[in-house]
Amino acid sequence: MPDRPRRFRRPVLLIVGCGDIGLRVAALLRARWRVLALTSTATRREALRAAGVVPLQGDLDRPDSLARLAGLADAVLHLAPPPATGVNDPRTARLIHALARSARLGRLVYASTSGVYGDCGGERVDETRPLAPATDRARRRVDAEARLRIFGRSAGVVVTALRIPGIYALDRAGGDPRERLGRGTPVLAAADDVYTNHIHADDLARACVAALYRGRPQRAVNAGDDSELRVGDYFDLAADLHGLARPQRLSRDQAARTLSPLQMSFLGESRRLVNRRLKEELGLVLRHPTVAEGLRASPD
Repeated sequence: MPDRPRRFRRPVLLIVGCGDIGLRVAALLRARWRVLALTSTATRREALRAAGVVPLQGDLDRPDSLARLAGLADAVLHLAPPPATGVNDPRTARLIHALARSARLGRLVYASTSGVYGDCGGERVDETRPLAPATDRARRRVDAEARLRIFGRSAGVVVTALRIPGIYALDRAGGDPRERLGRGTPVLAAADDVYTNHIHADDLARACVAALYRGRPQRAVNAGDDSELRVGDYFDLAADLHGLARPQRLSRDQAARTLSPLQMSFLGESRRLVNRRLKEELGLVLRHPTVAEGLRASPD
């Protein structure tokens, strides 16, 4: 039987780093796309198959395992984190090297972080603001964005970098504020508090899909919702909505003696993301435009 004409074939999406958000994207696309996922863990294969995703064995820390990626997909969703140390992202560099030989690839969406802006003193921030990463964690993302932008221009691939803030959802491990409230982790007093930004996990998955279809070439997009809350107000809201005790408020000096350096690093930056490109360029209508609505929503 002859091969099915290409115009009738489903496009192929490769997800690199298919965790919670990747599986939410796969659920949205699997009826229209053939979804593949790179995994370095054999035990993940069964879960991926159960989600309608074809697992591919590969490891971004082993370049020899990535050779098969060339020419495999029409689009790539890069959700894999960089290494835990250093200021560069060699994992993204290895992925680019593997993809560079593909004449088929048309789009790549990368999950970056809003931390690339550094501390903005609570100002509203759009994508034209100069990057000023204050941590190595954010510098690795800046490095990945730059590498991907160069790759997109040289290879003719449309690259979209989604600059993502805190991801939350009541059915997301590590993204349910009730977990932190249950641990009794304190927050900053109002006088010392900083602005935080959020996106519901389902809206982030939909933003990834929108970028795959409508992202502009070599473009950054702030992937945050409409909320403008300080950290303490966010956890107070979550506590009130779910009948839990509000967290203790500490001065910055007191918090520095109580919280870990990593926790304090998140409390050293304050900004309010402007999401105009998300709405106007990607055409995304947020289902959970504020965390108040998202925290009231019951998981499906």
